[in-house]
Formats: sequence, C-alpha cells, structure tokens
Amino acid sequence: MGLKTFDRGIHPAYHKELASAKRIERAALPKTVIIPLQQHAGAPCEPLVKKGDSVQEGQKIGDVKAFVSAPVHASISGKVKEIELSNHPGGVRALAIIIEGDGTGREWGGVVDINSISADAMREAIREAGIVGMGGAAFPTSVKLSPPKGKTIDTVVLNGCECEPYLSADHRIMVEEADKAVWGLRALMKATGASAGLIGIEENKPDAIEALRRAVGSSSDIRVSILETKYPQGAEKMLIHAALDRKVPTGKLPMDVGVVVNNVGTAVAVFEALNYKKPLIERVVTISGNGINEPKNLRVRIGTAFEDVIGQCGGLKTGDGEIEVLNGGPMMGIAQSTLAVPVVKGTSGITCLSAKRIKPVAYDPCIKCASCVEVCPMALMPYRLGDYGRAHRTDDLKAWGGLSCIECGCCSYVCPAKRPLLQWIRVGKLKVREEAAKTAKA
Repeated sequence: MGLKTFDRGIHPAYHKELASAKRIERAALPKTVIIPLQQHAGAPCEPLVKKGDSVQEGQKIGDVKAFVSAPVHASISGKVKEIELSNHPGGVRALAIIIEGDGTGREWGGVVDINSISADAMREAIREAGIVGMGGAAFPTSVKLSPPKGKTIDTVVLNGCECEPYLSADHRIMVEEADKAVWGLRALMKATGASAGLIGIEENKPDAIEALRRAVGSSSDIRVSILETKYPQGAEKMLIHAALDRKVPTGKLPMDVGVVVNNVGTAVAVFEALNYKKPLIERVVTISGNGINEPKNLRVRIGTAFEDVIGQCGGLKTGDGEIEVLNGGPMMGIAQSTLAVPVVKGTSGITCLSAKRIKPVAYDPCIKCASCVEVCPMALMPYRLGDYGRAHRTDDLKAWGGLSCIECGCCSYVCPAKRPLLQWIRVGKLKVREEAAKTAKA
C-alpha cells in the first residue's frame, strides 16, 4: 500500500541536498533594517513611531485595529531613520519603517507551563507577537485560531511537508527544534479547543521524522503522518485531503471541515511568543540554488536586505550569466528586480538560479494537450484560466473557478508550449481584487 497523498500534482527535481543537511546558522546582526508595514494578509499596519525615535528590539512599531492583520516589531535596536515607500519582495512598493541599528542585542528566554495559560490569553499573545503563517501565505495566526461561532475545530495540522524545491528551512527546524514545534502545536490545539494534533511530513525527510517522533513520544493525542513526496503536498487543501481524508469544498476554508493548518515554523514562533514573550522578529530562511556560492539555512532578522543575506552565503556565482533571485522557491516564488528588498515574515527562502535555465526565450500557442488539466491539484482548466487572466476577462475567470487556484505553478511547469499560465492567472486574480476594491469604494 502506497503512502497517503492527494490527486494529481507533479514530481519536480527537488534539489534539497544543497542545503537540507546544513544546520541553521545565525545571520549577522544587520546595521539597517527595512520593516514593511504590510507583511501579512489583511489590512496594512499604521506606524506607531516617527522619524528620529529610538526603538528597542522587539518593540511594536506598527499596528492597526482591523481583525485580519498583524502588528510589526523592531527587529533591532536603534533609531528610526525614515518612514517611506520602499521596495517589497512581493513585487510592490509598500510603506516601511527604516531603522538604523546601534549594534546592541537582547537575550530572550524563559519557560512557562502551558497549563497556566488560558486559550484567550494564548490568542491575544499570538496576535500581539505579530505571528503569521510562515510557510509563505503570511495569514495572521490569531485569526486562524478564532473561528466564528458554529465552527468547531477538532484537529490542528502542523505542516512539515515543505514540498517546494530547494527550500529546507522547515526541514531544519523539525530536526533541530522538534520539541519547540510540538510544544507550539499543543498550544495551538489548546487555543482552538482541538482534541487532536497531526504533523504532516513527506517521506524524503527521515531525520525530521525521527526527531518529531521522539518529541511526540508516547502521546496519544498527536501523531506524525508520513506522506508521499509530491508537489504541492504542502498546500492546505492537499495536506488535509492526504492526511485526514477530508475534502475542503470549493469556496470553503479548512475550518469548515474542522481543521486548522499551521506551518512548523509558525509553531516554533508560538513557542517563543508564549515562553519568551518574543515577537516575530526573525525567521529561518533557506538560501539555495545553482546561482549561490554557499547554500545555507540562516536565522535572519526581519527587514534584513536580500543583498546582505546573500553576501553571508558567499555571494552570487559569476561566470554563468545573469542570476535570477526569487523570494521563495522556483515554483511559487517571485522574481526580484533588486536585492535592496527586505526579508519579511513570509520569506521562507531566497532562491538564486541561473537565468538561462528558467527564462524561456518565447512561448508557443496552446495545443490543447490538457497536460495542465491533468496535474492541477484543484481540478481546474489552467489553459483556459490563463487566457482569461491575460485578457482581463474577470467574469469568465471567476465563472471557471479561477479564484480557487492555489497558484502552485504545476500548470506552467508541465506546459510543453512554455506558456506562463501561473503569471497570467495571477494577473487575472489581481484584476478581480482591483474591481472588488473599486466596487467597495463606490
């Protein structure tokens, strides 16, 4: 009998070996950080400081009263140099607080009894710590832990699949900080009232599986579920289907089937917030690819420039033409036009690839082979959705289920005509959001 998995999907070359065996190193304390006020899904924060103010590491410097949002904090101590529009790794420009550091650091520590913290107190502490989903989506964790009345959560799933090629940050967290991840999972279970916990992990991480099993021990309320290595196994709906045999209906959320999913890095951030009172001011980032000299897994302060992080990995390779730098992995990552962009809460990786290997010269017309349909994990018709997105035919995009697209990139990967289907669908979804925003203002 085969391992559990979901329908469709692909098996790309993973290249995990470049960094998966390398222990997490602490990156150098940056001299300057750029803290965007939008690092999460939902409403952007408003600055709580002004130019010239002195700030301390961990101080809250941006917040907003909106329910779907998360505050941001100073990742270093120093002085606010500017508050201005700045480049964002999401491909936009966003208001950011620029801090010039004074070179000092702060020690974080302490351990508490999980039984001494109420569920309400946990949710509030997680919200105040600015914790968001650290697998890339950056959805505010406190919102996930606060389902509306009538929605009962019975299982919290910890996502340890990390199916994106090249990335190994979660892998190393599970190997090196398994106890913290399991403690964080128990806190998430208590915060939601869930009676069961599950850690989903792909079979290609045997050392992480062993570490998690040791951390779980003989507990009967948490189990480790070993899944087939397949992309995008780590997508929420795919993971829930594979590990729990539950299907999240179109247009619904995991909570509609009694589940909350969180990333393993998020669980560790919850551990640190509740034990150390430490906000989300740093994260583990994988720097990998055939275009970087020394692939590494670094614990990086939020706001550190990509250029500084890459410099601590021996810099980009020379002599092989242009190097493309992505925020994230090669399947879902966003190409960067400058390295003067900051690491944000959702930056799980910085992937550096030879541009000649990832930039097709041109694409050909669609031959209606349906390869994209065969691999789409959401059972959509990407070739049609891509055309609608490119033509800004938003009504057709919505009618054909385009808003259900999880943007995994399987369609672009298998297309023999090399059509940039994912990019076109993203454009279409962006136009839908813009139209909705205009309607809301009218």
